[in-house]
Amino acid sequence: MADLSLRRDDAIVILTGAGISRESGLHTFRDVGGVWSQVKLEDVATPEGYARDPQQVQDFYNARRAQLADPTINPNAAHLALAALEAAWAGPVFIVTQNVDDLHERAGSRAVLHMHGELRRVRCTACGDNREIDGTITLADVCPNCGSIGTRRPDVVWFGEMPYGMDRIYGALAECALFLSIGTSGTVYPAAGFVAEARSHGAFCLELNLEPSQGATMFHQALTGPATELVPNLVAKLLGRG
Repeated sequence: MADLSLRRDDAIVILTGAGISRESGLHTFRDVGGVWSQVKLEDVATPEGYARDPQQVQDFYNARRAQLADPTINPNAAHLALAALEAAWAGPVFIVTQNVDDLHERAGSRAVLHMHGELRRVRCTACGDNREIDGTITLADVCPNCGSIGTRRPDVVWFGEMPYGMDRIYGALAECALFLSIGTSGTVYPAAGFVAEARSHGAFCLELNLEPSQGATMFHQALTGPATELVPNLVAKLLGRG
């Protein structure tokens, strides 16, 4: 691994994708056997799909929410290592996740931005009310804020919709000294372009992935292997423990 030569007060931005949650038992999307091989994304992950068949979309996300509530699904060593890094690092450690699960928060991370929304949140298309939910969403639900019926949808960013927090993300990328990309395919924009943005501002860019992403050559270094091994080893190095 390259000598990162960071100061302990340097800013770190970490992009995480489905690969970091894979070892917790959550399905990835683009791998063989992943979510998109089992269902058409245009049916369940686009505004048009929701307009055509809202019940199918609600059923899909209700099932994923139920999976997340399974007691066997827990943060893994990679999630825990990133939480430990945030707690011990003097500078800001900012996690930008493409994941809609809450495993980073359950591991103890606090500075987390879910650019694609959160599975355990629901928003009303009529008034914008946004709140946590643990159970199912139905087409008969009444919005507790405005009283509209059937307007509550998963607070998940679908294809064709704008990801959350982009101004905040680009601001952090411009100021970080280290950009880490963990468990992401490098195919979905705007996240796939974060490495170029960070590198243009002088950040050292490091990819940790089970196999090289499509954008691996954009990084100064790319390491391959399970997140549960690579991430704790990197954190130990950053904290001077390995």
